[in-house]
Amino acid sequence: MHKNDTSTSWVWDIPLALVLLTRLPLPRLPERVFARQAASAWAFPIVGLIIGGLACGAGALLSWIGLPPAAVAGVLLAMLIMTTGAMHEDGLADTADGLWGGFTRERRLEIMKDSHIGTYGVLTLILVQLMRFTALSGLISDGTLWLALLAPIWSRALMPVLMTTLPNARGSGLSQSVGAPSLVTSAVGVLLGVGFGILWLGSLALVPMLMSTLVVLALVVVARSKIGGQTGDVLGASQQLAEVTTLLTLLALV
Repeated sequence: MHKNDTSTSWVWDIPLALVLLTRLPLPRLPERVFARQAASAWAFPIVGLIIGGLACGAGALLSWIGLPPAAVAGVLLAMLIMTTGAMHEDGLADTADGLWGGFTRERRLEIMKDSHIGTYGVLTLILVQLMRFTALSGLISDGTLWLALLAPIWSRALMPVLMTTLPNARGSGLSQSVGAPSLVTSAVGVLLGVGFGILWLGSLALVPMLMSTLVVLALVVVARSKIGGQTGDVLGASQQLAEVTTLLTLLALV
């Protein structure tokens, strides 16, 4: 990275984070910008705001024209999956297969790297997507769809924390290539997530954010115990678990 070069300053972090976490059609970034991959992690919740805003906006429009809540929820969920290239869902499935499908650290990491999906992965993927769909349907039925915007934002605000606090378990892959964000970078991302939640929902945001954080902490404990840290798959799993927990908690509250 070129020192004092404004072209590689923080102003590139949002488009870079979008490139890392989505499959949105974006202009090609200068190669030197990718030196800021770890530093751009503070912008992960902004990525959640963008893709969540697009999905919720489409959902609001479809509700307005009279589409049933279940159909709207299906479209909304499909948009969330397609805009990210299903990378988080893939990570969730691989994590479930690896953490519970092997008996040694090496075997678990080998399973997680395998492109094939196993029984644990299939079942986890089905159950989590069913819960996401059910929660979205419920919020749409209650006329509180826009509360759901908290979920993609907060779930991505937690990802840099795992990258900072857990070592890379494999020493290769996307997580390793991105690197570990500094503590300040992760803190900024969390503060952005908390700030948005409070501004958007007030005190209502605190309970779902707390519940999803506890679920991610449980994943952290299991990942550290079974594979000695995090991988890109674990990061994807954390996003999915945090998002579905936030949605279900919001549904319970409203």
